[in-house]
Amino acid sequence: MKKYLMLAAAAGLLATSITTAEAEPGGCLKYGAAGAVGGHVANHHGFLGAMGGCVTGMYVRHRYRKEARAKAALYDKEHPGAKGTYSEKATAYDVEHSTSPGQMNSTPPGTPATTPEATPAQPQ
Repeated sequence: MKKYLMLAAAAGLLATSITTAEAEPGGCLKYGAAGAVGGHVANHHGFLGAMGGCVTGMYVRHRYRKEARAKAALYDKEHPGAKGTYSEKATAYDVEHSTSPGQMNSTPPGTPATTPEATPAQPQ
């Protein structure tokens, strides 16, 4: 009985110590853990999956930060002398221009994407 009580207390302590999620995407730890699980399921290659997931996570975070710096630069052009970090300026740019993290241009909800992959081929 003491064992289950200690496990419940440890689980409760762990649940309360978890911080809130950040606005940035995962990174090496999050993607690496998912890759390790996927690699383990795929013929017990957990280490390779973790390495691939870590590389993917670092790339996704790099791409996110690069876009945030670009949005901060656009915000600085519109508001010269604005103070704050690049992530705060990128968030302010998202709010003003109705964009979301991960896309530079705003698209109203319900409109289809206009990428070449999304448009059907025209019959000739």
